[in-house]
Amino acid sequence: MKAEMIRLLREKKDYISGQELCDRFQVSRTAIWKIINQLKDEGYVIESKQNRGYRLVESPDIMEAYELESRMCTKWAGRKVFFKKETGSTNIDCKLLAGQGAPHGALAVAERQVSGRGRRGRGWESPAGESIYMSILCRPDFPPDRAPMLTLVMGISVAQAVEKYTGLPAKIKWPNDVVVNGKKICGILTEMEMGLETKEIQYLVIGVGINVNNEAFPEELQDKATSLFLESERGGQKIYRAPLVRHVMEAFEKNYGLFLRTLDMSLLRDVYNACLVNRDAPVKVLDPKGEYTGIARQIDDAGDLLVETEDGEVKKVYSGEVSVRGLYGYA
Repeated sequence: MKAEMIRLLREKKDYISGQELCDRFQVSRTAIWKIINQLKDEGYVIESKQNRGYRLVESPDIMEAYELESRMCTKWAGRKVFFKKETGSTNIDCKLLAGQGAPHGALAVAERQVSGRGRRGRGWESPAGESIYMSILCRPDFPPDRAPMLTLVMGISVAQAVEKYTGLPAKIKWPNDVVVNGKKICGILTEMEMGLETKEIQYLVIGVGINVNNEAFPEELQDKATSLFLESERGGQKIYRAPLVRHVMEAFEKNYGLFLRTLDMSLLRDVYNACLVNRDAPVKVLDPKGEYTGIARQIDDAGDLLVETEDGEVKKVYSGEVSVRGLYGYA
């Protein structure tokens, strides 16, 4: 009910009468008054005028389920939100939700993670109230070898959402980092659960961490990581996170649909390559079998990175234990 009331107030953009709210939700005026006061206590600025009703003036920067659900315009992605103030990992939360029967597109969100993980099990800094920590549950019907490409699909979606919402030129450092001005603002981690006997995908969890309003980073990360706040030209203005989550979900739902049509990156390849931050630039491939340098050209339909070596050979770089770094820096 909270989500629907916020949605109504936001869409109305003017006063909405108490009686209209009573009729819509089939509750008493006292019940409406109590919910309005709860929203005010939670940071919503709501004007009340006799004989006119209520008007939403401003929403707080919160990630509560009702705030996120009130903004969603998707068909399935992020329509059902599960929120925690603090959690170990939204990926773990999403896996638990999957076991409890949560639907395709369910979104686990937290204000703070204490055990967040990145690629290869690296820790992920997760301060409260500054960033976006979320994981979406997918229940696909395609072969397991297609699953890793959804990391790339989400990468495109985050880059598109960031650029649409903030105007910042978001790019992708293959395979799973979104960068702005050569520094990381987002990491993505996809995990899969398979049936023991069927060897089919039971569900997928795609975790996304976006640095939004971080004002500083540890010295050892300052040349590698940044936030939308630090890169923004808004003069230090805080960036509201819930609308960005909405844009990510909208982009992901669209891109996921394109992916399902071919079960590869063929319909998204050109978009991804246009976002590839080190396209046609020198890179170092950190392969356990032996490091080498070359020029990053593009991804292929399978999402593999094509790197041209000095002798003209084009090598396919597969995600997993292989990392790619810019020859002269992180990106």
